[in-house]
Amino acid sequence: MVFGAHGFWAVLGAISLLYRPVLAQNYPLVTDSRCNCYRTNTSTSHYFRNHKFFDFRSLSQYARVPVPIDTAQGSADAPVTSTYFQSPEWTNTWAIQNWNNSATMGGNSDATGSDATVLMVNSRNNIYIQHNDDQKPASNTYLVMRTIRHDDFQSAAEIESGSLNYQYLSMRMLARTKGNPGAITAMFTFRNNATLAKVQESDLEIRTSDPVQYIQYTNQPSWNTDGNIPQATRNVSMPTKLGWSDWQYHRMDWTPGSTSWLVDGKLVSTIQFQAPKDPSQVIFNTWSDGGTWSGNMTVNSTAEMQVQWIELVYNTTDTTSAPVPKPQLCANICSIDQTSKTGTPVLVQEPQNPSNPGGGGTCSMAKYGQCAGKTWSGCGSCASGTACKYQNDYYSQCL
Repeated sequence: MVFGAHGFWAVLGAISLLYRPVLAQNYPLVTDSRCNCYRTNTSTSHYFRNHKFFDFRSLSQYARVPVPIDTAQGSADAPVTSTYFQSPEWTNTWAIQNWNNSATMGGNSDATGSDATVLMVNSRNNIYIQHNDDQKPASNTYLVMRTIRHDDFQSAAEIESGSLNYQYLSMRMLARTKGNPGAITAMFTFRNNATLAKVQESDLEIRTSDPVQYIQYTNQPSWNTDGNIPQATRNVSMPTKLGWSDWQYHRMDWTPGSTSWLVDGKLVSTIQFQAPKDPSQVIFNTWSDGGTWSGNMTVNSTAEMQVQWIELVYNTTDTTSAPVPKPQLCANICSIDQTSKTGTPVLVQEPQNPSNPGGGGTCSMAKYGQCAGKTWSGCGSCASGTACKYQNDYYSQCL
């Protein structure tokens, strides 16, 4: 199920309009129609106009694991695996791909520098809903994006946003990667260009050939004719004992001049170098092409990205230019970080009622006290001279 809304953009005429923070223990769950902006909880808060949530956890009526298709043409021509992928809640945002890489085979590389040795064909047959058969399942179902090595080609899976005009966002997923070595699973923003140096891309990539503690984060391009560009890439070791084969909460924040990545609420990497600046597309994929980067999967081997949910707060140029919203221009400010229910925002700030200047009794925390977090139920503001500083998704402190 997807919940989405283009946040109403309210420009307030009264420059000195007062705001009151809603106490953390009283943060009300609200629909997107109540929210003018969404504030993220990193150390420097960012504001976004829109929110979407795609929930794959309770879709048993669509669950079916499709039999692999062993011909390249059959894979390309395959229909969607269930009517869920024909529903407006899916098609209003996503398009399942069926393109192939034949144009970049045999040394005919594009701007990506592909050295593919295997024909790769994206297939609708590789994207489906599956029952969660974990020993202690955290969901009834999840979305699967699958890649399979066939005798003479590789079938893959990719979804792309229909819009090419996302301009700054915070994108998250609860996901894991399973399968054999030689595949890539990824979540990224992308703006194409025939010239490599002008490609704009921020990505999270998992290589199934790597140890499960390692993930690569990049602001592309990561190479040029002189070789690799070290400033563009971070190879990061996970901050917990869990690895990418476990369910993890992955988050990427693309903001003006910077891209940051978090795992399970902990900041693991930030790259300012080559941060994208122009409107872009959002893409998720699972693939292999036998090249240097992915590796070459053995015949009949598979890999999957399994996703319980995807969530976005974002700005877009689809309907208007996308300057970063300013808090003083947001009537109702919401959060998806301080909610008690994943996918449902809470109202954290709203205009002061002029007839009740006291605001109903606010409170503040002393220096070094906790002031925010996903499970926090205390005060949400800090004493004079201090500010609420983000530490992780579950803890912010007055400093």
